[in-house]
Amino acid sequence: MKFIKWVLAAIAALGLVFVVGGLFLPSTTHVERTVVIKRSPGPVFDTLDSFRRFNDWSPWAEYDPQARYTFEGPDRGAGARMRWVGNRAVGSGSQEIIASEPQRRIVVALDFDGSQAQATYLIAPEGDGTRVTWAFDSAHGFNPLKRWLGLLFDRMIGADYEKGLSRLKAMLEQDAQR
Repeated sequence: MKFIKWVLAAIAALGLVFVVGGLFLPSTTHVERTVVIKRSPGPVFDTLDSFRRFNDWSPWAEYDPQARYTFEGPDRGAGARMRWVGNRAVGSGSQEIIASEPQRRIVVALDFDGSQAQATYLIAPEGDGTRVTWAFDSAHGFNPLKRWLGLLFDRMIGADYEKGLSRLKAMLEQDAQR
């Protein structure tokens, strides 16, 4: 009986450390990656300001080739929306452009199975090309589990952002050669 009490006390203590410790972790997560594309800002902005070519460069499209995508609203700019329903790897959700500043910035509201976040594309001329910064921001509120998971986002999302930006660069630079 003492052993069971000891085990229960240990579980309660770990739970308390998890909850209280989680409240001391950051309440937001920011991940970003950058690439320079040998194209002027115009074509780069045009590609990112619409979801029509998103799966041509997206790092997630290959995770579930059978995922179903639908497009709503305008073809580009604020109000353009893409929804998807896929397997466990990509789940289901949507992304909607909520702000679009020509050749400068695009802000996208993300919904992953009810969990919200925001992505931002910053576009700026650099040398003979365009610097694209793709950022991800998520607020965790007082949810200790989300705060603990937030510590892993850079590793989880960062590699996909790098892959996506690399594919975007290759696609747009190849387009320029046509």
